[in-house]
Amino acid sequence: MDVTTEHDDFSLSRVPDSARYHWISIAVQRFGMLSTLASFLIGATLGFGMTFWNAVLAITFGAVILEVLTIFTGIAGQREGLSTSVLARWTGFGRAGSSVIGLAISISAIGWFGIQNAVSAQGLVGLVGVLPLWLWALLFGLAVTAIVTLGFGSMAWTAYVAVPAFLLLAGWSIVVELSRHNVGDLLSAAPAGPQLSLLQGTSIVAGGFIVGAVITPDMSRFNRSPGDVVKQTVLGITLGEYVIGLIGVLLALALRTNDVIAIVTSTSGFLGTLVIVAATLKINDWNLYAASLGIVNFVDQVFGRRVHRAAVTVAVGTVGSILGAFGILSSFTDFLILLGVVFPPIAGIMVAEYFVTRIWRPELDASREAGTLPSTAPTWVPASLVIWASAGLIGHYLHWGVPSINSVVVAIVLYVAAAALGLVRGVGRSSTNPTDTPTATPVPLPISSL
Repeated sequence: MDVTTEHDDFSLSRVPDSARYHWISIAVQRFGMLSTLASFLIGATLGFGMTFWNAVLAITFGAVILEVLTIFTGIAGQREGLSTSVLARWTGFGRAGSSVIGLAISISAIGWFGIQNAVSAQGLVGLVGVLPLWLWALLFGLAVTAIVTLGFGSMAWTAYVAVPAFLLLAGWSIVVELSRHNVGDLLSAAPAGPQLSLLQGTSIVAGGFIVGAVITPDMSRFNRSPGDVVKQTVLGITLGEYVIGLIGVLLALALRTNDVIAIVTSTSGFLGTLVIVAATLKINDWNLYAASLGIVNFVDQVFGRRVHRAAVTVAVGTVGSILGAFGILSSFTDFLILLGVVFPPIAGIMVAEYFVTRIWRPELDASREAGTLPSTAPTWVPASLVIWASAGLIGHYLHWGVPSINSVVVAIVLYVAAAALGLVRGVGRSSTNPTDTPTATPVPLPISSL
């Protein structure tokens, strides 16, 4: 196999039918993205400020919001077989806009990649010792980099190991701690912290995974049908939010704290540390994967150069691991959180364009039959950039409702209205210059033959 195509994972082209996977394989990875410390943190935050049953309602409303948005972006990715940043060229953003999206996703993902490496390193220092914190962070980051370099199939195998390990270890932690408490008392217990409203709780749940909904095409492009996208989304998000979220709620009510690291390690010590490592592993591979796809598209569109995804992964993973190991990225946490505000409107614009206004949909439909990309794409779509900025600002400054959902709804409404008025139009056309038909084949998975 040509080394220039192996492990590239169709980063700038459509994923062919022969490289698609069974939905269960992808659902495991979707669940793995949600069975993380972030989900524990969301559950613990709810349990610290809400009663158990109010937390259940918040998780329910938040999960439904996420599932609806994820299904729409996921189906678009599945039908076209394209990553988020490439699909964005014909779903409202044009060539230049899609490169900005790819860069924004990459910066955010690299930042969280390094920060979460440091979290796992802290656990490993306490568990094993021997090596200093910075070296554990570097080694853990490089291990994740190796997994992602091999591509989607390697990440699927990692999910098959890490997700069950996480569930078993987390399950043991829960049994150990909750056996010391009367569950009935916890279900009626008052929260220990400042009270959260149902609207605030829903906002925390929906906002916690909204970026995952935006980049869903990166994953769903490997699905075989729209129905598979629906099944994996409902199963993965529902189980992730309820199982992991409610565990966090119960433990916060039991231990009267929202300190996730303290909760996990105090319940089982050694096993708790392994929980942290397993949980971080399954979200961090997707952080790095999304970053590599975004950079590949950015370099292709801005510099006109085709770079190999695996090579980008090695470079980005190494840099992110080094920055995280020395604590440099921790100072950018507030910036990364702010950057997260800009993502929801992207999904709104893409959904509005692909399913409602369909200005560039015929170009995608015509080229899909041949398994290629449209020969050209709009260079700029000024109206989309204005709508993107406006919706992001509204989501950030409007202190009512669910901010991330506010920005999505505003983006959809503004885009549809602008299209109806003839304001959504491309400025200039750019050659797509598609890559040659890829020769890479997916890593075989037993589940893919089901």
